[in-house]
Amino acid sequence: MARTLYGKLVAALFALVATISLIYVALTVTTTRLYLQEVNQKLNQTLAAGIVAETPLLQGGSVDQAAFEGLFHSLMVINPSIELYLIDPEGAILSYNAPPGRVRRGRVSLAPIRAFIDGTEEFPIRGDDPRDPQGRKVFSAAELREGDRLAGYLYVVLGGEAFDSVARMIQDSYILRLAVGVGLASLALALIAGLVSFNWLTRRLRRLSAAVEAFKQGEFQAAMSLGPWRRGPRGDEIDELGITVERMSQRIVEQIRQLRHADATRRELIANISHELRTPLTSLQGYLETLMIKEGELSEAERRHYLDLAAKHGQRLNQLIAELFELAMLESQGRELHFEPFSLAELVQDVAQKFELEAEKHGLTLETEIPAGAPFVSGDIALIERVLENLIENAIKYTPKGGRIRLSLVPGPGCIAARVSDTGVGIPADEIPHIFERFYRVEKSRGEGPEGTGLGLAIARRILELHGSSIAVESKPGDGTSFSFELPTAA
Repeated sequence: MARTLYGKLVAALFALVATISLIYVALTVTTTRLYLQEVNQKLNQTLAAGIVAETPLLQGGSVDQAAFEGLFHSLMVINPSIELYLIDPEGAILSYNAPPGRVRRGRVSLAPIRAFIDGTEEFPIRGDDPRDPQGRKVFSAAELREGDRLAGYLYVVLGGEAFDSVARMIQDSYILRLAVGVGLASLALALIAGLVSFNWLTRRLRRLSAAVEAFKQGEFQAAMSLGPWRRGPRGDEIDELGITVERMSQRIVEQIRQLRHADATRRELIANISHELRTPLTSLQGYLETLMIKEGELSEAERRHYLDLAAKHGQRLNQLIAELFELAMLESQGRELHFEPFSLAELVQDVAQKFELEAEKHGLTLETEIPAGAPFVSGDIALIERVLENLIENAIKYTPKGGRIRLSLVPGPGCIAARVSDTGVGIPADEIPHIFERFYRVEKSRGEGPEGTGLGLAIARRILELHGSSIAVESKPGDGTSFSFELPTAA
């Protein structure tokens, strides 16, 4: 418990209450003692002056010892706590009534005596205690005069040795014990109230700590749900902390899910790359080994055939590596686009001209449908050209001889839609959700075109994502396929 926040708060509160209790007791005892001294001095303020007025203590310039001892014994009967001393004008003790060896000072300071007689200080005024070299006691004092001459002082110590024991008895009295007990009980109640308050205030922190620990033990699989934290102006810092931790756990769970998905995708990608690279490499190696083994047995036509096949697989391998590098660059965080206004109509015409011979080679008709006055669009012209090229290559690949491929533009409010459609064999409905995945290829029986890498559509979708757009596909087996995307018009 001592290592928890609640335990530390309890320890701090206990230390604070204990310190306050000690200070309270010390202040109570000290103030009680000072109060008693003040009351005693005020009550006996005129005692010395009254004695001097009623009893002559000096006779012919010397102490009348008989009168002094008689006075001392009379006062001891009335008040045994007082002590009488005759002081000369310089502060030396002339006479006293005490057992031998009890008086340990030869003189006392006159400053407190003069302050008492002049009334220049507030009570209690404490003077030197003749029986204690370091002690100070409250007193009453009066001047002793012979005519106009100051002959000395009568110095009456009001709290003698007997008074010390009486003061201790007073401090141990019922009233003082009651006062100390009430004070300590109040502090104990304050401690209990503090413990209850701290327990109530830290309950949400304990619940939050337990939830975080459970979140960790659960290996961050499920986000924390900490209950109805107070939101808005009614919530305090703990509520804000709980809401923040709750949202943070949701973010952590989502990021871990994304990391696991990315890791699974990476593993799948590595496996696919290994498979895709192995096929053309194996074929290329096989044809080259055949040429080397049968170098003297092959005719010129056969040798040419094997070289053509090897070159074809080499080209496919080169295309696969180039497209992998292109896709990796597009998916990197530092990929920057160069947006500029350009004519999508002119770009479509250029791309159509580029593939015109390729389409004729496969017995296909390549058409364009571009409205007059089509506005400019904003984007990276090189990447949009790559999208159109990939879509046309895909159409050529899966459109049988005699088919038709059409590139069309459809202006809309604030954008232009580009569409590449063909009259090919189409795509089964269950395969449409997968055609944009890396290395995914629909069955080869769909078309008679050259085998691709399975990265063209993935590259096209990624480019459009970087432009804040998406690619849509409409297809029906035996009725062709249509890909379309939109680009915003330039300002």
